[in-house]
Amino acid sequence: MKKILRKFLFFISAIILLTTNISAKDSKDFYKKIDLFGEVLEKIKKEYVDEIDDSEVIDAAINGVLQSLDPYSAYMNPELFKSMQTDTKGEFGGLGIEVGMEAGVIKVISPIDDTPASKAGIKAGDYIVKINDEQVQGKTLMEAVKLMRGPVGSKIYLTIRRKGVKEIINKTITREVIEIKSVESKMIKKKIGYLRLKSFNNNSSAQLFEEIKKIEKKSKATSYILDLRNNPGGLLTQAINVADFFLDDGEILSTKGRRFIENRRFFAKKGDKLNGKPLIVLINNGSASASEIVAGALKDHKRAILLGESTYGKGSVQSIIPLTDGGGMRLTISKYYLPSGKSISEVGVTPDILIEEKSVDFQIDSNSDNQLNYAVKLLTT
Repeated sequence: MKKILRKFLFFISAIILLTTNISAKDSKDFYKKIDLFGEVLEKIKKEYVDEIDDSEVIDAAINGVLQSLDPYSAYMNPELFKSMQTDTKGEFGGLGIEVGMEAGVIKVISPIDDTPASKAGIKAGDYIVKINDEQVQGKTLMEAVKLMRGPVGSKIYLTIRRKGVKEIINKTITREVIEIKSVESKMIKKKIGYLRLKSFNNNSSAQLFEEIKKIEKKSKATSYILDLRNNPGGLLTQAINVADFFLDDGEILSTKGRRFIENRRFFAKKGDKLNGKPLIVLINNGSASASEIVAGALKDHKRAILLGESTYGKGSVQSIIPLTDGGGMRLTISKYYLPSGKSISEVGVTPDILIEEKSVDFQIDSNSDNQLNYAVKLLTT
């Protein structure tokens, strides 16, 4: 226990020193707290009613430090870290949701279109309180994510609480291999180009550009709708590329962190791919991270009208950092800021026109999608 404890105290000291400014004046109190923490762990080991696993206690303590910082920082022990890095090659299946941690339970950031989660009616903002009748409370984010993985075709049972709904919601979902086609497009009323962007992966911006070129070549659209609803985000570079498509110049976003290297500003290059044609961007509470960067930049530059609901509010960048024990940690290293200087974190991007979704489950259907219908009406009147 003492050897493990020494390693933990070294780790905890490093984390706190990285995340706080400790002056010489406060250092004495700081190390007193470290000693106190060691004393608490020793007493747990000796006097707790049940025998404990030293390694599990230390893992829980480390994770407690990280999760006290924000919902997206977390610790992965060597087994979990290796599992998360494994290329499953279709051996394991998933649900198709982006999740975070809030108040000790899993919070859905966004279900991805055409995945088991979206088909089952999982919504952004849902709280997953049980997985296969096992309480999520007390588990780490990574442990809960691991529980949701499993063989393709296997079933998973989720117990969900939804804001504004008194009754507990139970969902049975069959796991699938999650393959996402980032971009879909179509023409509406023969003159509106509709671009649906589902995620920001390695080639999302290239796919989007190809779809714009196809529309311009075939139909010569007079206006466009960019649909970012239920887009959980992804790569920062892709968000910058996509925003750049619609801007002629100006700042897209800035990032700020404690390290100098994390303080950056990104600007649009000359050339609006739509040549200034009217643009409406659809957003909702499931639009997160990279989606919020694009929507916020276009709003700040008055390049587009934002229609729908306020976005999720995930305005931070996480880095996966390997640790010497073979494990790893996911740590927030910087935050996004819009051209206006506003932070996205916990606030999100507000629409210019608030139109709430009417349907129980998110769906893209020109007949029942009230947000899309409103956007079309604006562009055709």
